[in-house]
Amino acid sequence: MPVILVTDILVWLLAAVAAGYAFHCRRRPHLAIPWARVFRSATAMASVVVLGAYATLGLLDSLHFRPALEQKNAEQRAYSSEVLSVLDLAVSHLRGRGEKTYSAPLATRSYAKEQIELPDGRQVRDFPRLAFGGAHLNGEDEWAVDVVKRTLAGLAVAVVLLILFFLATKTLMKRRPEIPWHAAGISLAVVLLLAGPVLALSTGYHVLGTDKVGQDIFYLALKSVRTSLVIGTLTTLVLLPVGIALGISAGYFKGWVDDVIQYLYTTLNSIPGVLLIAAAVLMMQVYIDLHPETFQTAVQRADLRLLFLCVILGLTSWTGLARLLRGEALKLSQLEYIQAAHAFGVRDTRILARHILPNVSHIVIIAMVMDFSGLVLAEAVLSYVGVGVDPSTNSFGTMINAARMEMAREPVVWWALATAFSFMFALVLAANLFADAIRDGFDPRVRM
Repeated sequence: MPVILVTDILVWLLAAVAAGYAFHCRRRPHLAIPWARVFRSATAMASVVVLGAYATLGLLDSLHFRPALEQKNAEQRAYSSEVLSVLDLAVSHLRGRGEKTYSAPLATRSYAKEQIELPDGRQVRDFPRLAFGGAHLNGEDEWAVDVVKRTLAGLAVAVVLLILFFLATKTLMKRRPEIPWHAAGISLAVVLLLAGPVLALSTGYHVLGTDKVGQDIFYLALKSVRTSLVIGTLTTLVLLPVGIALGISAGYFKGWVDDVIQYLYTTLNSIPGVLLIAAAVLMMQVYIDLHPETFQTAVQRADLRLLFLCVILGLTSWTGLARLLRGEALKLSQLEYIQAAHAFGVRDTRILARHILPNVSHIVIIAMVMDFSGLVLAEAVLSYVGVGVDPSTNSFGTMINAARMEMAREPVVWWALATAFSFMFALVLAANLFADAIRDGFDPRVRM
C-alpha cells in the first residue's frame, strides 16, 4: 500500500521544478549561456556526478509503501505497520541482518566477548561468530580468499558499467566537445569502483561494521542521505521567498520599509539560533506527543518533525540572503534604466519583476547552492545536541550523536563516526565545488 509523506511530495515536486527550470533555460539564451559556462568547468562536471549519486539515493528513499502481510484468506488484505521505501527493497540484504552488538568492518566475529559453550561442553569467554557476517564461510581461513573474490567481482561489474556508459555517451561527447567529459568520467569511475566492491561485499559481510544494537552501518549511512537532502533543499525553498522579497523590498523602496526590514533581521540575528530552533522543535514535539491519533505510523510522526525542522531552519536562515539582496537592490535602483522606468510611470511591481529580480538572480542561485552545504552541517549539529530530527529518523547527525560515546570505549569503535564523516564530507565537498562553479559562471564580475 503506497504511503505518501509530506516530504516525499515536496522532494518530487522539487525534482519536477528543477527539470522544468532546465527545459526553460534551454529555450532562453540569456539563461543557457551562464549554465553552459558552469558545465564547461571540470570541477562542476565531477561534482555533478557525485551529487547525482546522492540525489538518486534520496529519490529512491522518497517512494514509501507498507508491505502486505501474508493472509490465509486471499480476499482480505492486511498491511504491515512498518513503512519501507524502494531503497529498502534494493538493499533488503542489509536491512534484515542485525547482529547482537558491535562488529568491525568485514569482521566474522563480534567486537565484544561473550561466554561461549564449546562443542565439548567447556565454556570460554571469547568473541562469538556473527549471525550474518561471514556466516556463509565454512571456516574462517576462507575469509581472505572470499573477500578478494567478491572485491574482484564488484570491480569487474563496475568496469563493465563504465564501458557501457562511455559507449552510450560517445555520440554526445563528439557533439559537445567543449564539455570536460573526462572529469565526469573520472568521477564516475571513482564512484563505481568504490560502489561495486562495497555492494559485492555487503551481500556476505557488514562492510562498514555494525553499531551498538547490531544495525549495519552501511545501511544507516544510505538511509541518512535522504534526510540531508531534504534538510538542504526544502529549507532553501522556505528561506528563498522570504529572503528575496524582504531583501529586494528593503533596497528598492528604502525609507521606512528599509528601516522595518533591517530592524526585523537585526532582531532575529540577535537571538541565538540554536535556542530559537530548539524552542520551536520542542514545542512541535509536545504537539506530536499530545495528538498521537493524528499519525497512523511512527514514520509519519517523524516526517512531520523533519518538515517542521526545515521550516524553522528556513525562517531563521534568510537574513544573510536578504542583506546581500538589499545591497544589490540599493545599487540597481540608482541605475539609468531604472530611473527611466520611473520617468515613464512604470509600476514598482513591474520594475521589481522585470529589472531588479533578473539582475540579482545570480546572487540568489549562488547563495542557494552555497547554503545547501551549510544546512546539511546544521542538521548534523542540531541532531548531535538533541534538537534535530526525530531519534527514529536516520541521519548523519543521529549517527554522530550515537557514536560520540563509542570513541571513549576501549577498544575504540571508530567506524560509525568515520562512515558518517566520509558520507557528509563527500556531499558537502561536491556541493561547495558546484557552488564555486556556479559563482564563476553567473557572476559577471568574476568573468571580467
